[in-house]
Amino acid sequence: MIDPAYAIRNYHSDDFDSLLRLNLEVGKLDLTGRVISPKVLSEHLGRPTYLPEQDLFIVEEVGEVVGYIDVMPELGIGRVVLDCLVHPGHRRKGLATELYRYAMHRAAELGAHVAHVNVAQDNVAAKNLLHKLGFRFVRRFLGLSLQLSEARLPDVEHTAPLCHHLRPGEEDKLTMIQNRSFAGTWGFNPNTLQDINYRVNLSDCSHRGVILASTKGKVIGYCWTTANLADAAPPHLRKGRIYMLGVAPEYQGKGIGRLLLLAGLSHLKSKGMEVAELTVDSQSRAACSLYESVGFKVSSTTFWYEKTLD
Repeated sequence: MIDPAYAIRNYHSDDFDSLLRLNLEVGKLDLTGRVISPKVLSEHLGRPTYLPEQDLFIVEEVGEVVGYIDVMPELGIGRVVLDCLVHPGHRRKGLATELYRYAMHRAAELGAHVAHVNVAQDNVAAKNLLHKLGFRFVRRFLGLSLQLSEARLPDVEHTAPLCHHLRPGEEDKLTMIQNRSFAGTWGFNPNTLQDINYRVNLSDCSHRGVILASTKGKVIGYCWTTANLADAAPPHLRKGRIYMLGVAPEYQGKGIGRLLLLAGLSHLKSKGMEVAELTVDSQSRAACSLYESVGFKVSSTTFWYEKTLD
């Protein structure tokens, strides 16, 4: 049981401002470097297949949100992804444990078979809690970064006719190549056209930020970049991201991935990004080798934990 001064309930729209303040405060106190704005939070709450009034639980004290747990359904692979955050001033009070109890109940309602949680390698408290709750370690992911000023990159326009920027109306092609490239990959939930349309139109995305490789009219690979284009952002926050990079199975091992990666990095550099970041499964040796060959270096490590649901 938690202190009666706290109450856990479903999120509702009136909680938006308090939820935003919580994320901003924790970002400063924990030095996470998270960048969030009303628009980004609004986009997060508007994800397809996600219902914040049912899939987001908050804990409040005297009307102020001091913690939450997010239950993201990915029922195409029978899982939910959980994200829990509690304000540092309210930790060690059993709030996270109780939030996880609510989340697991919601996961069962959704019919999920497994729950996954991603935490930083150095977050000892979170790892201990997950072990206590019956989660087990299953995967290690690496955060990689590259100083774009140190990379020798081609002009993406010079890779034509093989590569071109995503055009409006080609979202179905992006959906197809993404699902083909990552079919069977650990943790990949096949995307629908609705998912792709939503993601392409987020504030950190653009059609030009997605580069497709084609041959004989057939899309064979893609590099999807995102960028923090906040006004007046200091240089160290001008970070772009290789969000996804994939090649059709029959074209893998032919240099297409490297060509797309370089084109994506060139695009980010042209947008004034100082740093490129990405996340990769440590077990994906071919992908790790590709990124290392371009100059990416490990900047962080996160662990995925899993719990099978009865």
